[in-house]
Amino acid sequence: MRLSVVSWNVNSVRLRLDQVLRFLKQADPDILCIQEIKCQTHEFPSEAFIEAGYPHILVHGQKGWHGVALVSKYPFETREVLPFCRRGEARVQAIEVAGIELWNFYIPAGGDVPDRVANDKFDHKLEFYERLTEYLKRRDADKPLMICGDLNIAPGEYDVWSHRQMLRVVSHTPAELETFAHLMVAGAFHDPFRAAYPDPQRLFTWWSYRSADFRKSNRGLRLDHILLNPGLMARLTSPIAAVIHDTVREWERPSDHAPIQVELNV
Repeated sequence: MRLSVVSWNVNSVRLRLDQVLRFLKQADPDILCIQEIKCQTHEFPSEAFIEAGYPHILVHGQKGWHGVALVSKYPFETREVLPFCRRGEARVQAIEVAGIELWNFYIPAGGDVPDRVANDKFDHKLEFYERLTEYLKRRDADKPLMICGDLNIAPGEYDVWSHRQMLRVVSHTPAELETFAHLMVAGAFHDPFRAAYPDPQRLFTWWSYRSADFRKSNRGLRLDHILLNPGLMARLTSPIAAVIHDTVREWERPSDHAPIQVELNV
């Protein structure tokens, strides 16, 4: 069978529920991993997703901020929520489906100052990555693993609109690029989007609301990722089975993030 997975920071699931349902009808993924749901678990609009054909739902919510959720056409087994976030915020969830572990993340943005001493938010972000990386070093690398979500780092030169200028801005600073590289090595991860669209093609998943025409300015960042360990990378349905749905960013009152999608043979 084929398994299609989408990751999307929706920036409030209740505010953008109509858009999420429209996208599900259009793209028809098997699993949707969403971040920044901005609601408590009991406030999540489960009935709407059930009616849309996604009866299997896992929500890790929090009042007002953060939050991750996962809706699926297929049943899954819930896995332990790992303590990567030292503040205990709703940023992590894990399932197993069709023999694949799938982790959905909303990693902290890190604030504005790229200094671990002066900015606790930045330290929190890097510590989250460090905890995740250390866990991956101990994990059985032969077991299929997919990590997806808003990871809040644009790791490559062509994942930002200006590599030189963004090196001074949180999301693309040297410390973050090094941290992301350590994660990739620890998990033996592959990036299906860069496999499909190699450098120097620019890839973005996020555009600021500050620009009236995001296409014209195109000052984007690739903050959203789906990472596959070796066993899963070999299961991509084709070399270009990785898509950024950037047209969704054109919809009225959109999230500032676009959905991203991969399709696997399982």
